[in-house]
Amino acid sequence: MLLEPTTVALKIISVFEELGVPYFIGGSLASAIHGVVRATNDVDIVADLKMEHVLPLKKALQDEFYIDEEMIKEAIKRKSSFNIIYLEWMFKVDIFVLGSRPYVQEQLRRRYEEIVSRKPEQTAYIATREDTILSKLEWYRMGGEVSDRQWSDVLGVIKVQGNCLDMDYLNHWANKLNLDDLLKKALDEAGTGK
Repeated sequence: MLLEPTTVALKIISVFEELGVPYFIGGSLASAIHGVVRATNDVDIVADLKMEHVLPLKKALQDEFYIDEEMIKEAIKRKSSFNIIYLEWMFKVDIFVLGSRPYVQEQLRRRYEEIVSRKPEQTAYIATREDTILSKLEWYRMGGEVSDRQWSDVLGVIKVQGNCLDMDYLNHWANKLNLDDLLKKALDEAGTGK
């Protein structure tokens, strides 16, 4: 596991758990867990934050993080994202407020608990391997299909997970999200032939 991103993520996750905020880790940290580890500049966390969480979240994190209360409130209103910065390492965490989109709701439903630190042993909720692939494909498409990092992350998860992937689920959501072509291309390029 990547020490810095995991350490920073666990600081935030522990507060979410204290506040009873459902969450899961996605992005490049999830793809490193399911696929190939690479350096990352941030951590992505999807969280079902409500207005009543804003002040306790700020209070719990403000000594170690740059955190903007108004930015969080705006993100909750818009169901968008905000970021906080871990001051010691100037490390960024992007928090995506859970929206009502059926696919995002499904990701939250399917999240699973994984050991992310051994000393001491700590767990966190992670996006599944299939949802990591689909989310990365969505970001790849939204970015104009030019991000080598997003594409490499997708291929890494496919190559490492191989026959463990739930192809029915992948195909179902790739179809709903209009990602069929990218999923097929990724599976072909990864050499799975599925």
